[in-house]
This record gives sequence, C-alpha cells and structure tokens, in this order.
Amino acid sequence: MKEESICYDCANENCFIKKHLHLEQMKHYVSKKQSFICKKSQPFITEGAPLQGLFFICKGKAKTVKTGINGREQIVRLTTNGDTIGFRGFGTSKRYLIGAYALEDTVLCNFSNETMIEILQNIPEFTYALMLFYAEELNKSENNIRKIAHMNVRERVIDLLLYIHRKFGQVDGLIDIELSRKEIADFAGTTEEQAIRILSSLKKDALIKTEGKRLGILEVSTLRSEIMEHKYF
Repeated sequence: MKEESICYDCANENCFIKKHLHLEQMKHYVSKKQSFICKKSQPFITEGAPLQGLFFICKGKAKTVKTGINGREQIVRLTTNGDTIGFRGFGTSKRYLIGAYALEDTVLCNFSNETMIEILQNIPEFTYALMLFYAEELNKSENNIRKIAHMNVRERVIDLLLYIHRKFGQVDGLIDIELSRKEIADFAGTTEEQAIRILSSLKKDALIKTEGKRLGILEVSTLRSEIMEHKYF
C-alpha cells in the first residue's frame, strides 16, 4: 500500500499531518513519508543523535526520555496514536534533545528533515499551525514545571496516574498502558522503592487496583481532590 493512501486512510484525526491533508500541496509530501515498526522496548530516537526528521505514531505507544542527574533517564512524555515525537530538536540544535522507546510494538511514520523543511517553506497554513503547536507545548511544559515544583512525592505519583488515565483511558477497569514500577518512578521523579510504597498505600486505601504491571483507578474524584490545589488539569 502506498504511504500516501495510508495517511489519507489513517484513523488518527489528532495527527498533525492528518489535520492538514485537506491542503492540496500535502499530497506531494505525504508520498515521501517512510513507515516502519519498532518492537517493544527498542529505541527509535537516541538522545543527542543528529536529527532525522519528525516521527508520528500511527499505532502503538512510546515514551520519550531525557538524561538527568547522574546519567539517570527520566521519562518526560508518554505518547500514543497520532502523537508527534522529536519536534523539540527540529530547527534548533539539529540534534534530538530526547530519546524515545516503544512501549509496545509500534508503527511509526517518519518525515525526513528535507521533507519537513520543504513543507514549512511552501505551505504557510501548516507552518502557522506548527508554530501554535510549539507555543502550546511550551505552555504545557512551563505549567508542569511550576506544578511539579510544589508537589510532594505522593502527589507526583497521583498526578502521573491521573495523567495516564486521561491519556490512555481504562479497559476492563485497567489503564490501557503497561508501565513498570521503575518507569512510574522515573516519570514521577522519585525512586522505585518510594513509588512502590505509594502505590501500595493507594491500593490499601482502595483508590487503585493492580494486576501485574497494569494499574486501574477506582476512585478518580478522590485522587483528583488530593492534588486539586495544584490544578492538575
């Protein structure tokens, strides 16, 4: 199947490319797209590596990470169908500022540096929309930094649980993403031991349930109330 038809038949209405397929000029550039499958736990972006365009998730889930203190990786974002990855390095350092790994077997679409530059130079409507996208992402990052700075460890773990609940939803009472306790700790900016202790406490209080690596929220409103002062939403 041609890459062009894959894009036009894509179900991800939130995909940045799909949103602009109504523009006649996009047909030419969509035909240049490359698609591939990244197996679970495998990296497809290496932090610090030369920029190789933008990635869009066609189907699957991935995490983006950044190296922190003492070389420890911290998860900075979780992504799923339609999300864009690698945009923070595009047009600035020419190197990826994050690393990215598949959380499950994931189908990825890649638009090369050259293709993206051509699109930005030739389709003003796309360029303007991308500028607004960057502004929104910057605003989210700044708000998140302020919020996290005032949260204790328990609140950060709860904030993470509510975030993945909103983003991925629940299927049969379990959030539709599998994260290890270490990944939860990395995202919440704490140790694995503390994360396990907090999850055990939340489970004891009947606020969440666990099945292996999978988690389910039983009392969303109660968890929200714990961090309401930080305006989690």
